[in-house]
Formats: sequence, structure tokens, C-alpha cells
Amino acid sequence: MFERFTKGARATVGGAVTHAERAESDSVSEEHLLLALLDQEGGRAPFALTALGLTDRRESVEAALADARRRGGMTRADADALADIGIDLGAIVSRIEETHGEGALRGDRGGRRRRTGYLPFTPGAKKILERSLRIALGRGDRFIGEEHLLLALTASPGVVADVLAEHGATYGTVSRALYGDGGAGQDHMAG
Repeated sequence: MFERFTKGARATVGGAVTHAERAESDSVSEEHLLLALLDQEGGRAPFALTALGLTDRRESVEAALADARRRGGMTRADADALADIGIDLGAIVSRIEETHGEGALRGDRGGRRRRTGYLPFTPGAKKILERSLRIALGRGDRFIGEEHLLLALTASPGVVADVLAEHGATYGTVSRALYGDGGAGQDHMAG
């Protein structure tokens, strides 16, 4: 599949690996893909991210991602669903952190990298890569660009899509920024 990636998409994947390494993460996640997209310059995805104001609010995006890590990767929808049945996720996280330290629910233990030095992609990150292919094919594109990765991140339920949506970057808004009004109607679940 990587032979179909454009130079920008390859740079994004490489940047995601770099972000994971810097964070001493055990694997490359969807979050690392988003951070790498925010680093990119001069492509379609960076244009859309700038048009939607995300590059100017990078600190806010990173803070929202850190907050989600603190909640053990649970989305705001998960927290709301728990609240509906009387469970205060914030209180639970606070109690766990009092006992086990800040970030105890983070999930990534860091520093336990495989001896090969190879960082695997999480199942969620692999799904983003696969979905980017389906989005590209659904649009009739022969190659996968960083814009397809961005669209895949907005179309895949989870923390990254939630954070993007909180910052005004939904599949529809990103598609319109990339392709104009005609892009919003494309089937993002193609294939």
C-alpha cells in the first residue's frame, strides 16, 4: 500500500514514527499521525488545517489529546455515556492518579520498545491507513495523499476524531476546505 502514498503522505507517516519515538511510545497511534499532519507544510492537508484554524490552535489540540490520554483514551462520548448512568469519569481518573500517579491510565508504558527498534502501528493507526486508501479510491484518486490521511482521521470514531471535531475539523468541514462544496458529498466510507 505504501507504494501508493505521495511524498507528503510518506512524510506524514515518517513524522508519526518520529513523534512516537520522541514520546517514548511503544507504538505509532492515530494521535501521532495527527501531530505529524500538523507539522506538514505546503500540501493539501496543511492547507485545510490552516484554513480551519487548527495550525493556530495546535497547543489546544495537543492539550485535548493529552486530556484524552489522561482519561485512558476514552472519548468525551464515553465520558458522557458513563455520566448518564451516574459514573463520574473525572473523579475516577483523579482517584486512580492519586494512588498510581499522573497518567496512570495512559495505556502506553513507554520505554519498552522492541529490541528491533521497529515501532509497530496500533490497530487504530492501521485502520486510518486502510481508510485513507478507501477514501482515495472512493474519490477516484490513484494515490494516497496526506489529505486522505486527514479525512480518514476525521471519519474514524475515536479520540482523534473527537478532538478534531471539537476544533471544527469534521469530515465535512475538511472535505469542503480541500475540495469546495462538491467534496462534502463524497462517500468517506467507500470500499
